[in-house]
Amino acid sequence: MKIKDISILVGIIGIVLMMILPIPKTLLDILLVINISIAMMILLVAMNTKEALQFSIFPSLLLITTMFRLALNISTTKLILGQADAGHVVRTFGSWISSGQPVIGFIVFLILVVVQFIVITRGSERVAEVAARFTLDAMPGKQMSIDADLNAGLINEQQAKERRSKIEREADFYGAMDGASKFVKGDAIASIIILFINLIGGFIIGMVMHGMAFSDALSTYSLLTIGDGLVSQIPALLISTSAGLIVTRASSEGNLADDITGQLFAFPKLIYIVAVMIALLGLFTPIGPIATLPLAGLLAFAARRMQTNFSKKAIEQEQQEEEQQIEEVRSPESVINLLQVDPIEFEFGYGLIPLADTSQGGDLLDRIIMIRRQCALELGLVVPVIRIRDNIQLKPNEYVIKIKGNTVGRGELLLNHYLAMSPGFDDDSITGIDTLEPAFGLPALWIDEPTKERAEMLGYTVVDPPSVVATHLTETIKKHAHELLGRQETKALIDNLRENYPVLVDDLIPSVLSIGDVQKVLAKLLREKISIRDMVTIFETLADYGQYTKDPDVLTEYVRQALSRQITQQFTNQGETMQVITVGPSLEKKIAESVQQTDQGSYVALDPVSTQTVYQKLNEQINRLIQSGQQPIVLTSPTIRMYLRQVMERTLQDVPVLSYSELEPNVEIQSVGVVNL
Repeated sequence: MKIKDISILVGIIGIVLMMILPIPKTLLDILLVINISIAMMILLVAMNTKEALQFSIFPSLLLITTMFRLALNISTTKLILGQADAGHVVRTFGSWISSGQPVIGFIVFLILVVVQFIVITRGSERVAEVAARFTLDAMPGKQMSIDADLNAGLINEQQAKERRSKIEREADFYGAMDGASKFVKGDAIASIIILFINLIGGFIIGMVMHGMAFSDALSTYSLLTIGDGLVSQIPALLISTSAGLIVTRASSEGNLADDITGQLFAFPKLIYIVAVMIALLGLFTPIGPIATLPLAGLLAFAARRMQTNFSKKAIEQEQQEEEQQIEEVRSPESVINLLQVDPIEFEFGYGLIPLADTSQGGDLLDRIIMIRRQCALELGLVVPVIRIRDNIQLKPNEYVIKIKGNTVGRGELLLNHYLAMSPGFDDDSITGIDTLEPAFGLPALWIDEPTKERAEMLGYTVVDPPSVVATHLTETIKKHAHELLGRQETKALIDNLRENYPVLVDDLIPSVLSIGDVQKVLAKLLREKISIRDMVTIFETLADYGQYTKDPDVLTEYVRQALSRQITQQFTNQGETMQVITVGPSLEKKIAESVQQTDQGSYVALDPVSTQTVYQKLNEQINRLIQSGQQPIVLTSPTIRMYLRQVMERTLQDVPVLSYSELEPNVEIQSVGVVNL
């Protein structure tokens, strides 16, 4: 333990011992002065904090100082009742403040207790209670605001984490202050009780045990009792004031003095009005000009000085801003910043600003939060922050989606309309503006509000513009998820896995595979829309087979086979038969014979005529299934699956290619078409 830790422990234990052991008067005087010093120090710190969390130890400190005061009260009580003397500090406070008249001292003490107990402590307690309640109620909204700023790129992950932690600490602080205020209230009550104990008990003990006369006992013990009460309540009042300042303190850029001078005197013209009113008060009332005119002149002079200072500051601020803009343009960092490429960008024309403007009812930021969560659940991928910005170069109702600075999707919205997609047949009564649904390229119509209800009754799929954008953005992210997973993102996933499975990660990386090798496998899985959320199974498989091959294509096939239950559930509903397009023996043989082995891996090299024939026959079978409302799935043997995928990748990328080893044995398979050469 450090010296400061030991000192705090010894100090708290000493406070407890003070309540039991007798304290010499000299030491008691020193402790009373220390008590006053601590109270003044706490008050000054509370005045100079910019926000409540900068003095988060205050609730605990309030308890410790209350214990210290009570221990001093007990020590002084023992000396007052036992020796009729409690040291110089108590006697000085009693005689100085009461001016030799115990009644005056008693009244001053009661006033201090009332101010502390009824005014300051009760108000601080109420403010802390309300602040704690409001802070808890506002936490969900603040969390959503943080997520929105994170998605918009205004803050990074570390800053978001710090802001969330600050919100939690604020709730804890105000809750603790709500309870800690009870310490001050109890201390005020205890002081009143101790006052009467010292006064009545001392009066009886003085006359009975010490043989004092009635007047001497009354004078002595009244003086000591009032001095004890005052020397205790003055520090208590300072700390109560500190508590009030802490709980009523709003976050700002300066301390209390800066805020008072900056905000109370922020309007010099109003101070002129106050100066005129004070002058009139002295001229037209019996108060007289002697007490009012000097103050009015001082206020007018201060207002004049403030106006001059404000003008100078405004000019200096404008000059600084101009110089800063010039420096930013000249600095090399201004060019370097242009090299930064955002992983995902969403740009829109000025006509679509209401989508992202919360004041106009836009919920695009909230939808993006849900998209990131959906991708994390479905793909196991942490989608990077999506940069949202308006672009005056686009059409007013146009938007584009960019991946690493390149446009991968675009669309056009009509905010006061709805996108309606027909259920397979068109109805002449549904009229609108012809368009294409941007996510899947389906023919659709933009219809107005009156037509919406009728379209829904006829079976049309009707969605609002924000849903169109959300769907398009989600599908774009899923389609390009493999491009968003780099080595840095892979390392983050590995670090997350290491927290719960350190042995598994250490067994694979770096002794068997590098982070780059793992990234290639994960990217290949995402390229075919296979979720990488089950990282444990993926790493177990890579650890088993990574010792025999480093080929990412082969390792990906092993991982896919290990994820057979996941793949089966992804492409079939429970209890339903999987309808597939199978690859005939002649095509499998042709692909197997066309495989070329190189140092960089293996690839299929089909001749152009065979490739065109494969495309044509696959398209026939796929279009037939699509027209019947079924999802096309191509099923082949494990040995050629990845090569067939290479053949189909350019023109039929969205059609899943599965092997028999990737399906669970209990799945019933029905072949609805065969592709042969």
